[in-house]
Amino acid sequence: MFRICWTDVLRDTWGFDGFVVSDLGSIEGLRGSHRIAETNRDAASLAMLAGVDADLGGNGYGQHLQEAVEAGDVPEEVLDRAVARVLRLKFEKGLFENPYVEPDRTESKVRTEEHIELAREVARQSVTLLKNENDLLPLNKNLSNVAVIGPNAHNIYNQLGDYTAPQPADNVITVLEGVQNIVSPQTEVNYVWATAIQDTTQTDIPAAVEAAEQADVAIVVLGGSSARDFETTFLETGAAIVDADAEQEMISDMESGEGYDRATLDLLGKQIELLQAVEATGTPTVLVLIKGRPLLLNWPDEHIPAIVDAWYPGQEGGNAIAEVLFGDYNPAGRLPISVPKAVGQIPVYYNQLKPAHHDYVEMDANPLYSFGHGLSYTTFEYNNLNIQVQENEDDIRVYVAFDVTNTGELDGDEVVQLYLRNNFSSVATPVQQLEAFKRVHIKAGEEKRVEFELTSENLSLFNMRMDRVVEPGTFTVLAGASSSDIRLFEEFKVNRSYTLPK
Repeated sequence: MFRICWTDVLRDTWGFDGFVVSDLGSIEGLRGSHRIAETNRDAASLAMLAGVDADLGGNGYGQHLQEAVEAGDVPEEVLDRAVARVLRLKFEKGLFENPYVEPDRTESKVRTEEHIELAREVARQSVTLLKNENDLLPLNKNLSNVAVIGPNAHNIYNQLGDYTAPQPADNVITVLEGVQNIVSPQTEVNYVWATAIQDTTQTDIPAAVEAAEQADVAIVVLGGSSARDFETTFLETGAAIVDADAEQEMISDMESGEGYDRATLDLLGKQIELLQAVEATGTPTVLVLIKGRPLLLNWPDEHIPAIVDAWYPGQEGGNAIAEVLFGDYNPAGRLPISVPKAVGQIPVYYNQLKPAHHDYVEMDANPLYSFGHGLSYTTFEYNNLNIQVQENEDDIRVYVAFDVTNTGELDGDEVVQLYLRNNFSSVATPVQQLEAFKRVHIKAGEEKRVEFELTSENLSLFNMRMDRVVEPGTFTVLAGASSSDIRLFEEFKVNRSYTLPK
């Protein structure tokens, strides 16, 4: 048996003084999965000597760690040190003075009006308008007939993320319910499930076509799922697992979440077939995406006039999505990732190291939707960029300011994004790097001055000696509405080098 030196980086270099806990099953996985320990006792010994103070699952330590200590594989002082770290945190949290919980308080603290409104606001702010051709959105609340179609239109667990606890049905507002809540009482809302996320054996696309043909607009809600439903089997940690029982009537919707890797990024099952059939009716079609990962959207982008991305919008997601669709809320969500055009582009990201990616034989290297992309029901202009550089003996400050004007007819938020490029450096640096952003509410016709301050931390890099430094040279500031929608840019110069403290 050998010992691992574990203090150098975590404890000595980073100064971490808390305790380390394993992931579920990872200690016994040293034997069962990774095959680097012959026995569970060896696995427990390796983990303890490597600095793992506590076992999340409870099966990695216990008897096996006791055997390792009794055999002399783990010195008692190492065990004492791990126990002391856990106890110290418990003391700091006051668990020895008051180790009890008050379950009766949940009724007054859980799902309060304040929390429900917060969930709704979070969902509103995250909804991202990807496309809005010919200003199809926002929709009129007084339409005669609205069709709401698709597997994610009225499924509470498909709009909640992985590791969500089981929920009463009335805790979650679906897209169908949100639409019903917001339209005129005279508007007829017809709902058709039509198909599952994955299962292709139970579909009713003709019913969706019929509903779309009768409607003024079709809202098709597709995407993915983390399979949170009452029939799902859960691990003791709360993670969902799909029931493989042959008697199960349908294949689970679950295609996202821990342990669910994808070989493709297409919409699964018959979702594209459903969308194509609805679009072929000629009824104006809005695609709403509820999902846990970026998906390939080439066909929808080419054929569907309006696309809204809601990710997993949570318990108030249906209301928030409806508010965006019908104009009660002007969307300002922005993509935190780049959406590829093909799996072969992956990894695709906005801040790749120089040089920039070159094009492929079949297509260009640009994503379908870039990092930071998101539309609004109004428009914004950027002007009057000004950069001021202040250098002193041990620090540097770069002040960036410019005007943003709402040139449309509606009040709205603009997510102003500030990127930086180090034009020449001793090591490869990104083609551009987001350094700051602000979500700014601007009334129709109003102009606001937006200001940012960059520091030596923003300008720094790790050189070949792994020292964090600011190198003299030229930088470019790029300001815009996304990583591919840069409205203003200008160079500035740093005259001397700076070394940041370790």
